[in-house]
Amino acid sequence: MELSTTHISGLLIIKPSVFGDERGHFFESYRQDTLQAAGIELDFVQDNQSLSGKGILRGLHFQKNPYAQGKLVRVIKGAVLDVVVDIRRNSKTYGQHFSIELNEEDKTMFYVPPGFAHGFVTQQEGTIFAYKCTNYYHKESEGSILWNSSSLGIDWGVSEPIISAKDAEAEDFLSFESPF
Repeated sequence: MELSTTHISGLLIIKPSVFGDERGHFFESYRQDTLQAAGIELDFVQDNQSLSGKGILRGLHFQKNPYAQGKLVRVIKGAVLDVVVDIRRNSKTYGQHFSIELNEEDKTMFYVPPGFAHGFVTQQEGTIFAYKCTNYYHKESEGSILWNSSSLGIDWGVSEPIISAKDAEAEDFLSFESPF
């Protein structure tokens, strides 16, 4: 596995070693000792998976403390533009976002620690998105930020994505008060 960081502290890009031949391929999608060697201690307690058509946007979501979640995300089938926003009030990069394409071809994974709002938009029909979480989902602790808040300046690559009613009613970042 190859680990790299981004301009926003805490985010981690993980490129697995993929071994392929005429039968298909094999790779390790999670390896605790490799992350520990990089100084990252994680205890995953829940796995989630979604199936979406092309142009579906989910996010920007987060869980408030004490149920805040770190997420190790990846695409099993298809492709997404994965986006995170730093909502840690004392961070030098508060309000900044980072995006990365995740797809089934290169199998890149992305670790998002607590203190970030997370979302993705699917780029292919039948996209399967999976993620491991460091805390259990807790409905009363969920929060969301409006995906197209002008103050964030996120280019999702789609002009009219399909979103849920809950995401359409999310709070604009201009009026957002971070719980982190």
